[in-house]
Amino acid sequence: MTKPDVVSGTESGSLPEGEPANKMPNGLEGSAERSRTITRVDLAEAVYQQVGLSRKESALLVEMVLDEMTASLVAGAAVKLSSFGSFVIRHKGERIGRNPKTGVEVPITERRVLVFKPSNVLKARINGLPVPERSDI
Repeated sequence: MTKPDVVSGTESGSLPEGEPANKMPNGLEGSAERSRTITRVDLAEAVYQQVGLSRKESALLVEMVLDEMTASLVAGAAVKLSSFGSFVIRHKGERIGRNPKTGVEVPITERRVLVFKPSNVLKARINGLPVPERSDI
């Protein structure tokens, strides 16, 4: 029995002939031509297929990881994932903006924004460049 493809929802090996499938880590397979948003369900399904936990345990694990990341970000701490990237909270002060349609000045309140900075390894993988092997990952 073939396992369903986590990203496309199709069975493994059922891609039309001649259509390349990009092999991604943790069972997240798909085609570059048909990009799709990866959801919590997709991540839990990948954990289920690759690690062997039950579907319920896999969903709980994904939820726990995301909750831990969220709690750290809310507290103002950065979240750094080796070979993936960093999530950082940045403070933006109040400033005056301008409505582009009318030209009227509008105050923009101060706020905290979430910024993602991809690692060099992730950038290389996205661009199809070779990624140096690291022993400390």
